Amino acid sequence: MIYLVRHGLDDERYIGGWSDVDLIEEGKIEVEEIAKFIKQSNLNIDKIYSSDIKRARTTTEIINKYLNLEIETSSIYRELDKGDLTGKLKDNYDLTKYNNNLYLKYPNGESYKEFYERIKKLYYEEIINLDNVLIVTHRGVINMIYTIINDDPLSLDKEKYDVTHASLHELDKVKKKIKKIGDCYENSK
Repeated sequence: MIYLVRHGLDDERYIGGWSDVDLIEEGKIEVEEIAKFIKQSNLNIDKIYSSDIKRARTTTEIINKYLNLEIETSSIYRELDKGDLTGKLKDNYDLTKYNNNLYLKYPNGESYKEFYERIKKLYYEEIINLDNVLIVTHRGVINMIYTIINDDPLSLDKEKYDVTHASLHELDKVKKKIKKIGDCYENSK
């Protein structure tokens, strides 16, 4: 089994992508809750893979306080590359054209279609060979894996698969199924 966790809440005033914005306090609390859920669920996890982006690394560190596993950090689990807009204040830019066009590249970045192709390659060349791991990554990456597994058409709908902050998703590569199994809000009650 492969488990995927989206990082906790970061400062959403900034354009994400490859930005190194860290978790805000609320995000750290969210991750603590999902980490407790993962620990209590006794999931079969032998290793953690993490995006090298700061918000994912911080999420990994918090979760690993509960699991104490080997961690491998890599750029291959990164979010959509928003190029020159990465880390800029959202209020200063009109992102509508990028959010409405699968093929429009961010300046010196990538398009949603290119991002999808990158994650599809990652899935079939790397992720499919993993087992008993937790991957700490980003909403876009998890959304793309849902799209691949469900054989859905590529969509710009970021909310389609309910990949909320600090949510846990179970990928059964044998049955070719993926589903959300935990959420920091549901599990803290």
